[in-house]
Amino acid sequence: MAISSKFVPILLIIVILVSFPSKAKSASEINRKATCGSDTGKEGCKANKNDALKLKLIAIASILVTSMIGVCLPLFSRTIPALQPDTKLFVLVKAFASGVILATGYMHVLPDSFDDLRSECLPETPWRKFPFTTFVAMLSAILTLSVDSYAMSYFKKHKLESGDGNGGDYVHNNGKMESQNGHVHGLAKCDDKASQLLRYRVVAQVLELGIIVHSVVIGLSMGASDNPCTIRPLVAAMCFHQLFEGMGLGGCILQGEYGMKMKATLVSFFSLTTPLGIALGIGLSNVYSEDSPTALIVVGLLNACSAGLLNYMALVDLLAYEFMGTKLQNNMKLQTWAYLAVLLGAGGMSVMAIWA
Repeated sequence: MAISSKFVPILLIIVILVSFPSKAKSASEINRKATCGSDTGKEGCKANKNDALKLKLIAIASILVTSMIGVCLPLFSRTIPALQPDTKLFVLVKAFASGVILATGYMHVLPDSFDDLRSECLPETPWRKFPFTTFVAMLSAILTLSVDSYAMSYFKKHKLESGDGNGGDYVHNNGKMESQNGHVHGLAKCDDKASQLLRYRVVAQVLELGIIVHSVVIGLSMGASDNPCTIRPLVAAMCFHQLFEGMGLGGCILQGEYGMKMKATLVSFFSLTTPLGIALGIGLSNVYSEDSPTALIVVGLLNACSAGLLNYMALVDLLAYEFMGTKLQNNMKLQTWAYLAVLLGAGGMSVMAIWA
């Protein structure tokens, strides 16, 4: 008994040490359940519906104006000789905007998806056992590639069969293009121009889709929040984001040579989605919680899809297409300035990640 009594204090210490983590875990679990579903905001900040509503209304107006300016600026560049699509300045501006779009995918949308899908408010299995964010982003990039590829194939085939691809002068016959009037002058040039125009149009529409998804999600989150400390930095960051992202999209719309009706539709969708998302969030603020499991899963998956799409579009359809094109390949100095423009756009958008 004497020997066993010596081990009593040791056993008590071991029991305490073993049980402490489980108690701490239980306490953290209780605290996690208490905080999930509420907008706690930053430390030292409290929810204030009136102040938050004022900031949201300011955000709706300012984001709408900056979005309109950003997407419309390239469309009016034809009246300014220095900003027309074939000029060096336009190439640099588009490279800068492409860098902004690239950083949006990598520095804003992708981390947001990680935060959502790995949140403590979600069960550990399966959300923290498997990297859903990167998996969904990868599938989204592959899906974007397939949409890009199939759309190009379909419209090329449709235009060649209908004879619209070359102004109606040529028809498709057994896999070869033959002239109806015996002239083959300029066939390759016309086909290249039609293919390039088609590519610009596909890029503009797919890029618009990815931007809209992200804009609605971030607008909804901003509108549902009642914490001024969360909203205030987002207003400035989103204005910067929408301005330069709109310039990138506007450049694609301009190069797509759409009619006025289609231009107005694309411009309206881009400009209105974030303000409408904020308005929707305001309307749902009493029932929508950004920390609820359902909201975290839906928003996280949508952000992952948007990130994969934006990263693919920025790298493949915007940057690689321009940098591998003849204009930049034949001008090393312009190519160097374009790389600097990309880094400047991506760097500026990356700095915005500090606040948003």
